[in-house]
Amino acid sequence: MNTFEINRRNLIKTALAGAAAGALNLWDGPASQAADNKKPQIGIAGYAYDRVRAIQDGRLGLDGYNINFHVEDIYAVNQYVFGSEKKYEVSEIGLIPYLTKYANEDFRAYMLIPVFVSRIFRHRNIFVRTDRGIEKPEDLRGKRIGTPGYGMSASTWIRGFLQDLHGVKPEDMHWIETTKSSDKGKLNVGKFGRYLFPDNFPFERGPAGVDESDMIIAGDVDALITAITPKAFLDRHPKVKRLYPDFRAAEQAYYSKTRVFPIMHVVAIRRDFADANPELPKKLFSLYSQAKQVAYEDLETTTSLKVTLPWVTQEFEDTRQLMGDNFWPYGVKANRQELELVMRYIHEQGLAKRRLKVEEVFHPSTLELNET
Repeated sequence: MNTFEINRRNLIKTALAGAAAGALNLWDGPASQAADNKKPQIGIAGYAYDRVRAIQDGRLGLDGYNINFHVEDIYAVNQYVFGSEKKYEVSEIGLIPYLTKYANEDFRAYMLIPVFVSRIFRHRNIFVRTDRGIEKPEDLRGKRIGTPGYGMSASTWIRGFLQDLHGVKPEDMHWIETTKSSDKGKLNVGKFGRYLFPDNFPFERGPAGVDESDMIIAGDVDALITAITPKAFLDRHPKVKRLYPDFRAAEQAYYSKTRVFPIMHVVAIRRDFADANPELPKKLFSLYSQAKQVAYEDLETTTSLKVTLPWVTQEFEDTRQLMGDNFWPYGVKANRQELELVMRYIHEQGLAKRRLKVEEVFHPSTLELNET
């Protein structure tokens, strides 16, 4: 098994074992920034999270490669990865969109590396009308549910825990997929009609130009399940509330019960580039793990606060108390439960025509990599 040690106290002296050894070097000023045109160029795309910032700003690099980090949102990177351009060698990507295309369309241009750069608990993303008698998850049965995207990752995870923990199945609710989102985000409306539902599944498309906030304000839906915080809630509409007002407590209880930390986005490498550089997937795993360690240390420091929150260190300590020191783990082994869950969810919920296996989608060289 390939492992490497994370030393939270001394980043520079961190040792990498196995084939990933020697993959990293620390940025040491302008002399190290000069691009060596003889080295392969790696274009990496994704959000500028704290956990990747050391890659973005050049503090961490890869021996033998020049890295160019491009800040892109998830809409852009998904378009590049799944479109004809295939612009970046390495890219953040939506996990569920990737899995559905892999299962349904035999998409093979990219393979995954078990680096999960975006994760979030989703109890906070269920909003209900205050006048429809919805006080608990079981009250969603028989209700009309608006969503800007039935196939979105957030909606998929929410339907999963509603069924697994509360016995509320997707078919117990009537789904209205809107053609517009109140946060002005891009919607994959062309997906409509290509879900793999049984003929009697309660699903319809909402009216053109009407977003989810419009629908819940008008009373056309009883609740919303969405990745965003809808405008109606942000505007404090008196008829709209969260199903879980204390969502932090609900999400912590969910984690304590299930030990599941939902995955949204993952890192992918273009297959042709991985084939030409077979050592690279392991090195990238190490690089991202090391960058995450920099973020951990920024959260932990009390010398001067690196994060613009006055009690960030207490939040960090509380999170470690609940979820462990490495509460944002990378690697297949540490995330197998989440991965198998999401593969079951997309199959059961009409997103994928078959149930995938974890080993299918990750680069073979990364399957045994772990952080220890």
